[in-house]
Amino acid sequence: MNASADLREFLRARRARLQPQDVGLPAPGGLRRVVGLRREEVAELSDISIDYYTRMEQGRVRNASPEVLDALAKALRLDEEETRHLHRIARPRATRARTTGRPARPQEVRPMLATLLESLEGLPSLVMGRRMDVLAWNRAAAALLGDFDAMEPEARNLARITFLGENSRSLYADWCECARENVAYLRMEAGRHPDDPRLASLVGELAMKSEDFRHWWAEHPVRDKTSGIKRFHHPVVGSLELPYDTLRPADDPDQALITYAPAPGSPSEDALRLLLSWTAQPPSATGAEVRRRGVMGA
Repeated sequence: MNASADLREFLRARRARLQPQDVGLPAPGGLRRVVGLRREEVAELSDISIDYYTRMEQGRVRNASPEVLDALAKALRLDEEETRHLHRIARPRATRARTTGRPARPQEVRPMLATLLESLEGLPSLVMGRRMDVLAWNRAAAALLGDFDAMEPEARNLARITFLGENSRSLYADWCECARENVAYLRMEAGRHPDDPRLASLVGELAMKSEDFRHWWAEHPVRDKTSGIKRFHHPVVGSLELPYDTLRPADDPDQALITYAPAPGSPSEDALRLLLSWTAQPPSATGAEVRRRGVMGA
């Protein structure tokens, strides 16, 4: 990933989405040659010189002070996650200092997350690793989202499945929203791990094969994966509405346990129960319900 290019495009995208009246400036009294705010307006709102801001947007300022970045974030109406992303891409040396000098360890599912996953029988759950790789899953997750066992290890990636999977557009009732969320999460990952070659390869593959991905990636959305509601059109049981939540260890943000749980007594609970009965293993089957991707490379 190119930090200078990311900073330039991020700043341009964020000032393009604002109008003068959005930030307390007088409404324009005629045609404007730019979409959104002008550079000089951003500089004025941030209390920095137009020359300094121009050099920042051109990628010619390295490691701007946190105070300047906070002022820019306020001027551009960034939320908390976007502000953190701005700091990462504008201060790449600080980000690399935290991530270089120690090789990334291969990803193994944390024992506690594996224990929790095993205890969530009946609730679709999986462990997501770096770059949205699926590291482990239970039978309910495979029944809802797809047969991870049948996929090549490199294909077990939520973003790749969403954009390139044959059935993803019909499975997710709100496919566009889900896909945009994945793009925003990968953008956040790119800010956290600017030198990750596998992430760069994934982004390149998706950009090459999906016009939607290319379009949304150029918008520079940034969002963490936390909680929400996913709506599905499952080919076996029809519509499901499943709230989900994400559990991420405080000392290992590169792994997350994601669990989908229907509201008690809801039609979605009945549909999920029916789905699991359709996909139940025969009584003679052996082996653990939780499946693991195994040790993953850095």
